[in-house]
Amino acid sequence: MSYEKVLQATKIAIGTKQTVKVLKDGTASELIIASDAETNVTAAVIKLAQELNIPIIYVDSMKKLGKTCGIEVGASTVVIIR
Repeated sequence: MSYEKVLQATKIAIGTKQTVKVLKDGTASELIIASDAETNVTAAVIKLAQELNIPIIYVDSMKKLGKTCGIEVGASTVVIIR
């Protein structure tokens, strides 16, 4: 289901650095986090999203999330941009 949201999104940002940038500029609509991502990588992103009241959705696999985004490597975080 959440992977489908990523596929249907017209604009996304992949990875923690890009995700933080989008969250800070106020254009994020939803945050997707891979449950198997390292906590030390995702903790700051999750905290920021919670502070900004951005909905957080968890998916099971970094590898599958990356593949859904069209990249060859896993993705720990993806943000859907309004």
